[in-house]
Amino acid sequence: MSLPNQFFSRIGGKLLGDGCITKHGKRQPRFQFIHRIADFDWCNSCYNDLKQFIPLHPPTYRKTMDPRLKRGFSESYMVQSKVDPVITDLENLWYTDRVKKIPFDFLDEFLNEEALAWWYQDDGHLKVKSGIPQKIILSTDSFTKDENVQLTRMLNSRFSLSFSIDGQNRLVLYDQIQIVYFLRLVRPYLCLCMDRKDWKSRVQQSLFSSAKRTTIYLPKSLNIRHPSKEIQQQLFFLPHLQKLVTDNHTYRSLYIEMKSYFRIKQETKGYQFKFHPKDQYLLKLIHAETGLNNSQIISLCFYLNLDRSKKTLSYRN
Repeated sequence: MSLPNQFFSRIGGKLLGDGCITKHGKRQPRFQFIHRIADFDWCNSCYNDLKQFIPLHPPTYRKTMDPRLKRGFSESYMVQSKVDPVITDLENLWYTDRVKKIPFDFLDEFLNEEALAWWYQDDGHLKVKSGIPQKIILSTDSFTKDENVQLTRMLNSRFSLSFSIDGQNRLVLYDQIQIVYFLRLVRPYLCLCMDRKDWKSRVQQSLFSSAKRTTIYLPKSLNIRHPSKEIQQQLFFLPHLQKLVTDNHTYRSLYIEMKSYFRIKQETKGYQFKFHPKDQYLLKLIHAETGLNNSQIISLCFYLNLDRSKKTLSYRN
């Protein structure tokens, strides 16, 4: 299959999601995907991104009668390929006795951020409550439990994302820091019509109210004796931290350390503090990039600045 890696990443993400390869009797297999009418833009985007590599028919409107639905029918668009040797090769990789099986050797080579984004836009769901991301679900119930276990290992190894498997055999990501990081990985490849599956664009300004005074909860282990002074000292680090979390290159290293740091549950103590508007603005920006609340951001500042002379990670230079 002498095609660029980008094609295999895209179609791999599609086959993990809503894509399938159909085969009728002794006929040659064809690649196919169907999306509801509301997601026509995503359907058309996939068609345009794949047609340069394999022969595809344009999206075709379908109306399917279904008495179970209130309207009595559903509307969708289907894209189907013509026969092609590449599709035949993919069918041999992804199907055993016409049952879809995950070819992990294939994914090991082609599962990247773009493939993850295509998979997520097909079969992913972002749950947000009160403006806060709660979980990401990847609907993998059509795969076996063993396949899903192997998928979680691959996602952890490749992207440092710790998915769980829920009672419906779906992959679920619960940790907020990891949810926001996942969205950062896929965001460059999200179709505009998939805005509902992003969070940054839906951050509610009410979450960042400019309250004159608020309570900050910090680990008791910090042994803070002069709260106003010591917290204010950490706020001087905010401009640098904001640059670190905005840059995808430096954020990768910081994300790994944040994930480890916040995994440890610590007893906290509350401190009343009044933020300057400039600091409040920086906290908003950092929250939008990381999902961390004000207490977590300031706690992270304390952590990163503790014994900095002993730390040599590149993002602190």
